[in-house]
Amino acid sequence: MDVMEAIKTRRSIRKFSSKPVEEEKLRLILEAARLSPSSQNGQNWHFIIVRDKEKLQKLMEAADGQPHVGEAPCAIVACGTNHRVMDCGQPTDTVDCSIAMAYMLLEAHALGLGTCWLGHFYADKVKKALRIPDDVSVVAFTPLGYPTGEAVPRPRKELVEIVSYDKY
Repeated sequence: MDVMEAIKTRRSIRKFSSKPVEEEKLRLILEAARLSPSSQNGQNWHFIIVRDKEKLQKLMEAADGQPHVGEAPCAIVACGTNHRVMDCGQPTDTVDCSIAMAYMLLEAHALGLGTCWLGHFYADKVKKALRIPDDVSVVAFTPLGYPTGEAVPRPRKELVEIVSYDKY
């Protein structure tokens, strides 16, 4: 599967089988994050792999009870380890972890796995459940596993609605 095919066909998955994610596939997903770009090549991120069912339940609770978090055999939590603000005004932890997450989601899809980017969660609860230090930010996380069923594509705006040239 090429990159554009992965982009076109990736969907947010909210139903997972109990089949565990193979180590080799997980390693490839994490390698995609490792190779992603970051501000000044700082690579100021840390990824926590969660497989423990009790911890997955705590992540589900931190995500307002979204059931797919607790049903997935695995989750990846993206943490930022540097809170520098770039000259453009954006924080490096949020931007760098978001890029890395996008790379992981695409690689997971290319490997036949499902993900669902989560932004609706309470970071303090995630930090407590996973013993994340206070000076580390929790940017996003995703359940990870083999999808069951078919996810329906969601509508996308046309390019003409989101692109302009030389001025807003």
